[in-house]
Amino acid sequence: MRRLFLLFSLFALLLSACRPEPEVFIPPTSLPPAQETPTPRPAPTETPVWAWVSPSASDSLRAAVNLDGANLTDTRETASIRLDVVHQNDESAPVEAQSTWVYALVAAFPTVRDGATWEEVRAAWDGEGPALVMTASTRSALESLFGGPPAEGAVRIVSSPDVEYALWAQRQAWGIVPFDEITPKLKVLEVDGQSPIRKNFEVENYPLLVRFALDGADIPLPASNRDPEKMATVVMTGVTALVRATAYKMELNGNFYPARDIRDWFLEADIAHISNEIPFAVGCPYPNPNQLRLIFCSDPKYIELLEYIGTDVVELTGNHFQDWGKEATFNTLDMYNERGWPYFGGGADLADSRKPALLERGGMKFAFIGCNPVGPEFAWAREDGWPGAAACGDYEWIVAEIKRLKDEGYLVLATFQYFEYYSAEARPWQQIDFRRLAEAGAVAVNGSQAHYPQVMEFYGDSFIHYGLGNLFFDQMGYDNPSNGVRTTKTRWGFITRYVFYDGRLVSIELLTTMLEDFSRPRPMTPEEREIFLQEYFKESGW
Repeated sequence: MRRLFLLFSLFALLLSACRPEPEVFIPPTSLPPAQETPTPRPAPTETPVWAWVSPSASDSLRAAVNLDGANLTDTRETASIRLDVVHQNDESAPVEAQSTWVYALVAAFPTVRDGATWEEVRAAWDGEGPALVMTASTRSALESLFGGPPAEGAVRIVSSPDVEYALWAQRQAWGIVPFDEITPKLKVLEVDGQSPIRKNFEVENYPLLVRFALDGADIPLPASNRDPEKMATVVMTGVTALVRATAYKMELNGNFYPARDIRDWFLEADIAHISNEIPFAVGCPYPNPNQLRLIFCSDPKYIELLEYIGTDVVELTGNHFQDWGKEATFNTLDMYNERGWPYFGGGADLADSRKPALLERGGMKFAFIGCNPVGPEFAWAREDGWPGAAACGDYEWIVAEIKRLKDEGYLVLATFQYFEYYSAEARPWQQIDFRRLAEAGAVAVNGSQAHYPQVMEFYGDSFIHYGLGNLFFDQMGYDNPSNGVRTTKTRWGFITRYVFYDGRLVSIELLTTMLEDFSRPRPMTPEEREIFLQEYFKESGW
């Protein structure tokens, strides 16, 4: 039985081994079959562009050259683009691809000396003259000009903003700065008679030039850092009163006689300012040199003098403007209008007297505005059609107008017909009034009233000249009733020349005159000028 059971079990096992396996059901899926991830290919690499800028290039030149997209390097040899100095004997760079950088020899503003020779500048570089103050980039640029580095200790390196401070602290030193970095507190000195702030500047005869060229890229360079089209000069003057002995001399010698020695100063200026205090009156009496009565008029033919010097704008703040009555005042305004001369500080009525004179020169907008705080009352313009000077009043109107003009992009020059003093100092109340116009935004504030020149100051961003003295007026001397002393400093006069460039005041020149023959101002001699400037710089606290 046991054997039968084993046989039966073995037979069953064989049957199960021969039976086919049942199929296994695999449910469908939405996933795609797995794929291999391709190996990313490396992106094509661009060859970097390297640019090198010479350490001689000033900040403004660097900013003017568009090197966007290039990498800057300190190594000249590895660069494909190079902004470099063109050495004097190198003729490989085409002239049209060069940029001419003009530099100025400067000193602190209260410097009497007006210029130097090129030999003196070279001697200073060699350590045999005044110390030279400049930036590191200017030194590097000048090394190419002078053919090597300066003598040890001859050059003091400072930052660009510190040049001005260093020269005021070391009054005997000179500085050299790019033209576009000149500031009003620096006096620009002539070099061999040439000055870059002058309209008659001859660049080809000026030695302080460095040329740059850009190699390796078609990128335009500025032609220069001095563009004459962006420059404008304004000359401001003191008292003009064509009366008494001045008028008498004009009758004897002709209407042009008073200006024969200084005319070129006016013709060179883009804007020539005249403060004419006297009305032109038909039937004005023949001039009396000894006239004591202070009621004045001028013969209408004397306006030829103002035409002769190229007058551009007329100030009417004078307290004699109404001396000969309304008819003469209106006639005078008509004469100015006929000649296209804008006027300010006075007018046909109150509104007209307060209007600024607006002019444009060198791509810049200029506004002239002024007022008279002195009177007398009949000399002030009124709302009822009474002509005359613009009264300062409480100063609110002129302060507001200066602010408005500045906000509109005008360079504002403000003037006063102030109280007259026969000494140089500015009175405390005078300082308050002049400074309030500077604080309002006037770039310059001038006193047109002074028969005796007064001091000057830098106040904030403005220049204030409290009194310029006489221009065309007959005061060869004056007996001061306050102290019984006779002064001849009424013969001394300033003509202030303001130089504007690219929207800002960059330089101030003090032209100095000496009155001759009761009528004719002439340029001071070097000896007279030295005495005058030394005294007035000292009186100004400099």
